[in-house]
Amino acid sequence: MSSEDAALEALAVLGDPVRRGLYRHVSGSPGEVGRDAAAEAAGISRSLAAFHLDKLVEAGLLEVSFRRLSGRSGPGAGRPAKLYRRAEGERAVSVPPRSYDTAGRLLAEVVEQAGLDGELQAAARAAGEAGGAASDEGSDPVEILRARGFEPFWDGGTLRLNNCPFHALADQFPALVCGMNLAGIEGLLAGPTGGQDWTAEMDPLPRGCCVALRATEGEN
Repeated sequence: MSSEDAALEALAVLGDPVRRGLYRHVSGSPGEVGRDAAAEAAGISRSLAAFHLDKLVEAGLLEVSFRRLSGRSGPGAGRPAKLYRRAEGERAVSVPPRSYDTAGRLLAEVVEQAGLDGELQAAARAAGEAGGAASDEGSDPVEILRARGFEPFWDGGTLRLNNCPFHALADQFPALVCGMNLAGIEGLLAGPTGGQDWTAEMDPLPRGCCVALRATEGEN
């Protein structure tokens, strides 16, 4: 099976609205999700949630781990719970086929070799300012970031980003792409009125974005 066929089959699994909702819930959660929590979020029975979650695992969209949620071990601790998280792999389909990822890698390589990090960050900051000022999400930076696929969530007083929209490139060119990402988010915060009360800094997650945000005024 070609990679395009595999991607089409995986994405076809999301055609079912229940599976699509479960996938969005699991992928948008910062940690692993159990069957009970997934069922409650989707408003369906636990057995139905388990069926659809396992179909998403078969399609390579989710991954599974097992852990006792009580934290206990040994006899009487019960069976480990089956937990789900978003799979690391990506699925992308273009009709007709395109290869923007190849162009992106080549451009990133040229920029890195030429030492044009500063120019890239300046361009990213300017693009962020323009995008933030023109955003349909108003002045709320959280909603602006959500609309751009960062999947923000609160971790105490820190706003973390569960998803890196530039994941593949960031893996290959971490300093270049993460610097670009930080500059772009800083620019985005400069656009809307509410963004003036926020700061962005490098604080990478093991499975997420390299940037974290903190409110400098008010409460989350």
